[in-house]
Amino acid sequence: MRKKKKIILSNVLIEAYAAEGKSLARVEGKVIFAEGVVPGDLVDLRLNKNKKDWAEGTPVQFRSYSEDRVQPFCQHFGVCGGCQWQMLPYEKQLEYKQQQVTDSMKRIGKIELPEMRPIRGARETRFYRNKLEYTFGNKRYLLPGELNDEEINSQIDVAGFHARGFFDKVVDIEKCWLQPEPTNEIRNAVKAFAIDNGFSFYDIRLNHGFMRTMQVRTATTGEVMVNMVLGEADHQKIEELMHFMKISFPSISTLLYTINTKKNDSLYDLHPVVYHGSGYITEEMSTGKNDEILRFKIGPTSFFQTNTRQGEELYRITSEFADLTGAEIVYDLYCGTGSIGIFVSKLAKKIIGVETVVAAVNDAKENALINNVSHAEFFAGDVIDICNDAFFAEHGRPDVIITDPPRAGMHEKLVLKILEIEARTVVYVSCNPATQARDLNLLKEKYTVTQIQPVDMFPHTLHIENVVQLKLK
Repeated sequence: MRKKKKIILSNVLIEAYAAEGKSLARVEGKVIFAEGVVPGDLVDLRLNKNKKDWAEGTPVQFRSYSEDRVQPFCQHFGVCGGCQWQMLPYEKQLEYKQQQVTDSMKRIGKIELPEMRPIRGARETRFYRNKLEYTFGNKRYLLPGELNDEEINSQIDVAGFHARGFFDKVVDIEKCWLQPEPTNEIRNAVKAFAIDNGFSFYDIRLNHGFMRTMQVRTATTGEVMVNMVLGEADHQKIEELMHFMKISFPSISTLLYTINTKKNDSLYDLHPVVYHGSGYITEEMSTGKNDEILRFKIGPTSFFQTNTRQGEELYRITSEFADLTGAEIVYDLYCGTGSIGIFVSKLAKKIIGVETVVAAVNDAKENALINNVSHAEFFAGDVIDICNDAFFAEHGRPDVIITDPPRAGMHEKLVLKILEIEARTVVYVSCNPATQARDLNLLKEKYTVTQIQPVDMFPHTLHIENVVQLKLK
């Protein structure tokens, strides 16, 4: 078959921000979406998709740059894909994220909106993540300037992140600005040790290799957890590697390893082995009330907000929107390890958490005990199945519902269940304003949106959290 000729448009002015990290231009009435550009850039675009009314393009040459641009601080920017917006000042990033929420609410939600609060920006815009997972691989992603150099070999062992759009190539990372030290020191030392000792690095196509991934978790308490995920059960190599890490990095509070010979990287059906320490770390969050500090036990597979300090802000807003007086029964849907329910528990009569992942529910129960929260109960299963008349008769109907679904949003059956329950207040926490707006459109049958608060959890990325308060009509 003949390949379609690529269309290149010259001197295209990028006019505005669209959503999900894309900006837009208009050429002869057609809207063109492009990544890697910002409003004010003048570029030549190669069209990757070309429909009747819209197209998607990639910049092939910059004629001039937007005045809004700043110099990215990371040497890997534009290659690893972890931070898409370092070329924008943080204030501009917040402006575009606020715009994204507004556009989603109006265009997809099609609902009457109150005046939106200004986005809550992060105090720390670097080294803010408490969890990262690095990949070890035997194929290095080549930079654009290296592609035609026959002397450069991509078949070398590297440690970093998957290159965006390439499942089998890894960007070799020297320094990542997302997580505080000792994360970079550990990764670079482990990589060098493995190479010096001839340990094979994972080949994702062949599902073969000893060094696979490394998960690093840090806490505001100073504790550090490292879980080495290894593709072979070679216990001599495992002992050598674990011993090296333990003596080289006394700052590692707990050190684990996990054997994974599967083709996927999921750890939830595997069993981490504790080599050193307790097997978990403890994180702390402040509620902002009476110096109250909550403590959460975090294991290698626990879910926890990836930005602890902004997580506190997110939960404080959620607590405020819940309008609790101490007399309410609160249902925490998609409760995970129970962090939101526990965070608001002092202001509620009872907390009922529902989560499909059994391990997360067990973590939630333990976290409730750690924080002396005796009026919280957590249940494993689907909300649609659990929340029936018999359950309400035993535990009470909710006065307030807090829901924090994944990016796909709530299942339509759950939206219908919430409409059926008719709690007086619903607080919808979302990491995807588009699917949140879709669900709000369905909830408008019985609910009015009364407050909206965007929160930036992940500076220099396109991601945005949004908290919405709904009141029963």
